[in-house]
Amino acid sequence: MSKRKEINEKREYSRVKDQGISLKVKSGDVDIITKSLDISASGVYCKVEKEIPLLSRVKIILIIPKFKKSEAGDAPQTVKIETDGVVVREHPVIVGEKVTHYDVAVFFDNISAKDREALLEYIDKKSGPK
Repeated sequence: MSKRKEINEKREYSRVKDQGISLKVKSGDVDIITKSLDISASGVYCKVEKEIPLLSRVKIILIIPKFKKSEAGDAPQTVKIETDGVVVREHPVIVGEKVTHYDVAVFFDNISAKDREALLEYIDKKSGPK
């Protein structure tokens, strides 16, 4: 499995564009259910309808597909990952002088080894053959 970055990649873990992962972001009184835009084993980039300031501490719950071999081939299941994170990038998306949503990048700063491994397996499967 190709867990680590390519030589010319600056990120520690590869990321994949994926708009299908359901996630919940919670910070104080902000509680948002959304979908990912892209994901890696160290963080997620998503779109939210409320502003979450830079460096905010957040709780993240991800639901990722897990592929388990069965007699009929790959049978999709899901894995629930709960972790803490920090907002490392946040900017409003403005259309016609109105903020429509915010694009937010969250770094996972407290993810368990088991959950990171589940993400790595998913990303490896999603990115296809090398």
